[in-house]
Amino acid sequence: MIDNTEGYTLEDRHNSRRLRLQTLVRLRWLAVGGQALTVFIVAFWLKFPLPLIASSSLIAALAWVNFYLTIRYPPTHRLEPPAAFALLGFDLLQLCALLFITGGLANPFAALVCVPVIISFASQPIRYSTALIGFAMVCITVLAFSPFPLPWFDGVEINVHNVMQFGVWCSIASTMAFAAFYAYRVSMEASQLADALAATELVLQREKHLSQLDGLAAAAAHELGTPLATISVVAKEMERELKDDDRFREDVMLLRSQSERCRDILRRLTTLSSEGEAHMRRLPLSSMIEEIVAPHREFGIALELIEKSPRKGEPVTDRNAGIMYGLGNLIENAVDYAREKVIVTVEHDHDKVLIVIEDDGNGYAPDILTRIGEPYVTKRQKEDTAGGLGLGLFIAKTLLERSGASLVFENRDPESAGARIRIEWPRMLIDANSTK
Repeated sequence: MIDNTEGYTLEDRHNSRRLRLQTLVRLRWLAVGGQALTVFIVAFWLKFPLPLIASSSLIAALAWVNFYLTIRYPPTHRLEPPAAFALLGFDLLQLCALLFITGGLANPFAALVCVPVIISFASQPIRYSTALIGFAMVCITVLAFSPFPLPWFDGVEINVHNVMQFGVWCSIASTMAFAAFYAYRVSMEASQLADALAATELVLQREKHLSQLDGLAAAAAHELGTPLATISVVAKEMERELKDDDRFREDVMLLRSQSERCRDILRRLTTLSSEGEAHMRRLPLSSMIEEIVAPHREFGIALELIEKSPRKGEPVTDRNAGIMYGLGNLIENAVDYAREKVIVTVEHDHDKVLIVIEDDGNGYAPDILTRIGEPYVTKRQKEDTAGGLGLGLFIAKTLLERSGASLVFENRDPESAGARIRIEWPRMLIDANSTK
């Protein structure tokens, strides 16, 4: 289950990191407007000497490319990584060319070189983003040697010392690297979390679907009953009319017998469903735990169930697919990484319901213990950990927390090797009788 779910989310994550063209087009129109306004203010309001034709040509080139993309592709078009890399690289080159003819690193807008790089790290695969940041480093290095002066008042020339140029270069480079790394980590974590939650929803839907099959069987039996009764009546009439005709007697008798057989099957199915409906929908806590534990008893690991509280007055809970799957997954992981024994302890009182799952494996590694519950923590070597630490554990934890449970993952006492998971609910959330 875990491997298949991870495969699904990896593919989904690849699709989710395709940049939408409309988003990039809007950002570029914002860049065109900002550059044009800046050039206008510097040239006509401050009246600084500025290479107006060259600057206007560079801004017009960005605007023309943006206009072409707008009319060439639909707003919903998503860019493949090579195309996104080419467009972001063009944006970076256009901006650096504009900065180069207006003072290079002395231009106060030089820090904007970081923007295309940050966008790339937030939305594109790492190999393309790494290539883009390398290209950006080359560009800011070239800007440091710009021969063009910074536009300033007539007769006043600003000379930036080489040490200051180097300091500005270091400032832009470090800002770019830090912001890019931060954007990449945040976007990856958000993408992983979104994919993991999507997988959680799929698992929950599957569990609910399985629990609803009984109701579907009853509905099918009810719907098939009427046409089958009609067939049976017609078969009886045919048998009465053709009982003396040797050509059809055996066929008619066979038709009637098979229709009666179908009616018996549907009758048993309907009876089975109605008798088991209450059991399927509501069950005592002890029955639910035994149902969850039973499939894991045949794997060579002793599975001990301890009930600390008496069954009299125990919670009677609605069948919850999320709780059933979550607890089953945690017990399965404990069995997988136990040496000889897994202990499931159930305790309840007027205020809470507590389930503790313990195994005698090697316990959780310290570096993994602090990250349990995060999606895609996949270190699963038996010598290092106890319990599954991949996407399956994230799904189990998420489903149980949705039901109102609080989970604590820890290692057992030093004298008792192994891992321990404590799952606790307020009794009012798990006891169906409290809402009746």
